[in-house]
Amino acid sequence: MNSHRPDVSGYRIRLTGQSPNFSSVSTWMALLPESDLIWEYTQPDPRHVTTAAEAFDVPEIYARILVARGIVSREDGIPFFNPDRDRLHDPYLMKGMEAAVERIMSQVAGGEPILIFGDYDVDGTTAASMLWLSFKAMGAQVSTYIPSRESEGYGLSRGGVDYAVLIGAGLLITCDCGINAIDVVAYAHSKGVEVIITDHHVPGDELPAAVAILNPKQSDCPYPFKGLCGGGVAFKLALAVAGKGGHDEDLVWQHADLIALGIAADIVPILDENRIIVHEGLKLMRQNSRPGLAALWQVAGHAGKPVTIGRIVFGVAPKINAAGRLGDAGRAVKLLTTDNHYHAVSIARDLMAENERRKRIQEQTVEEAIYQVHARHDPANELALVLWQEGWHQGVIGIVAARIRDLFNRPTAIIAVADGVGRGSLRSMAGFDLYKALTACADLLLGYGGHTVAAGLSIAADQLEQFSQRFIGVANEALTIERLRPRQLLDGDMDLSIIDRRFIRLLDSLEPYGPGNRRPVMASRGVRAAGSPRLVGDRSAHLKCAFSQNGVTLDAIGFDMADHYEKLLLDRPLDIAYVVEENQWQGQTRVQLQLKDIKIGAPA
Repeated sequence: MNSHRPDVSGYRIRLTGQSPNFSSVSTWMALLPESDLIWEYTQPDPRHVTTAAEAFDVPEIYARILVARGIVSREDGIPFFNPDRDRLHDPYLMKGMEAAVERIMSQVAGGEPILIFGDYDVDGTTAASMLWLSFKAMGAQVSTYIPSRESEGYGLSRGGVDYAVLIGAGLLITCDCGINAIDVVAYAHSKGVEVIITDHHVPGDELPAAVAILNPKQSDCPYPFKGLCGGGVAFKLALAVAGKGGHDEDLVWQHADLIALGIAADIVPILDENRIIVHEGLKLMRQNSRPGLAALWQVAGHAGKPVTIGRIVFGVAPKINAAGRLGDAGRAVKLLTTDNHYHAVSIARDLMAENERRKRIQEQTVEEAIYQVHARHDPANELALVLWQEGWHQGVIGIVAARIRDLFNRPTAIIAVADGVGRGSLRSMAGFDLYKALTACADLLLGYGGHTVAAGLSIAADQLEQFSQRFIGVANEALTIERLRPRQLLDGDMDLSIIDRRFIRLLDSLEPYGPGNRRPVMASRGVRAAGSPRLVGDRSAHLKCAFSQNGVTLDAIGFDMADHYEKLLLDRPLDIAYVVEENQWQGQTRVQLQLKDIKIGAPA
């Protein structure tokens, strides 16, 4: 149950039974769960809105949407609406690129093996797959290694270094990890293995003694775009090697679908170079040319459906992540690199079953975590949550941390304890920097790393109580109850009659959507419920309805919004927040509103 959505099961009207006998509408309304979401609007410069409206000859609401994305003039719109791969930045602007390319070229020229070490998540496995395919096509002798989450933990491992020694690889290249692997890089050096790091996580004060470090987040790295995922950094390396070796860059670009998958799954901004790579990658995915992705699309139940970022994030990425959450993440690389359709389908089905098992473990862990919140924490005075338990599975704690954060609207740490050591995942929201918070607790930790809103740590079990107190103290100083109230960002108010084919074309032109370029969220005020609303889906959690305004009626769906059902039975104006989408059903395409919130409006 969402902490800011009351349990309304006790008074929800049952359509098959007798309606409650309320003495007045006001009594009824007093029982209705009012939305706790705070509606906030983007604040584009009014002068820019006017300029954009004139430049594009569009209504003001169109202009607001464009200006919120930095598009004021037609010149601004050229790179945004035409994501051309020729607009990528020069890879040699990235610190360490020249040294990395020279070392790789030397290894290839000598016919010596290279080991690619990838993290076990989607970003790491897609990056490792792309480098393996690209370098192999360029004539390199190359192998991959994906660590075990349970036995090796996060990041570059000694097991990976030992494997490099075993196969005679004097060069190891990391993907999506390694920026804080000071001790392991030193261990590699002692074993005669040189390391090139490609990563995008926040560096610490001390860096590993690697041959080259490619990470645009290094404080002295002049690379103009800091939002690359780990796969994006590896992609720039592959392009640089292709150029240096005189190879056709298509040897790398033909794998843009893999990097697009990593970009989508890692929730990095789909702007600048990421927008270009995703644009190219989606085109490849729509061709169904990669057996592994085609098989995943099929087992996810998306056969015949348009390829979108949303379906990738929620339908495909979890299956790839499942490979490393509960078992051998190397299966993901095999799936993404095979050209055998039957082999791909077999692995995809295996990962589908693994993902279902992951869901069961995850739901049990969520229930146990919720119990801990109520038993151990005081949400009124503690603005962060630190939960731990012996026996929790490391493979699901990141997802559980995100679920608990969303339920209780607080930065959350979920820590699995085994053999006296806790390994945790943390999730936060805008306004609370996890990496800085962990840095303030660094003396209590065995290790930590990550981003502002997602991070990981390891800690001795006997330090957990002290860490919990300090981490919550940091959160209490940085946050307030008001700042933690959930918010819905809106692009503007509009009448339902404005939603026509021209508006749909505008929305289509803004794709691909994602962080930094979210689908516009609109509000319409004073609408009326139309027809008979229904509760649909598993456990009747979703709201299916329609709204009318000024002669226009549009269907709507509200996922996990059953709590708002009774509002639609009132003869009152309603204010709704939503995104506009097209729903395909039985060969027909219709405009549909995907609801974000419903509020009871002012009396007519």
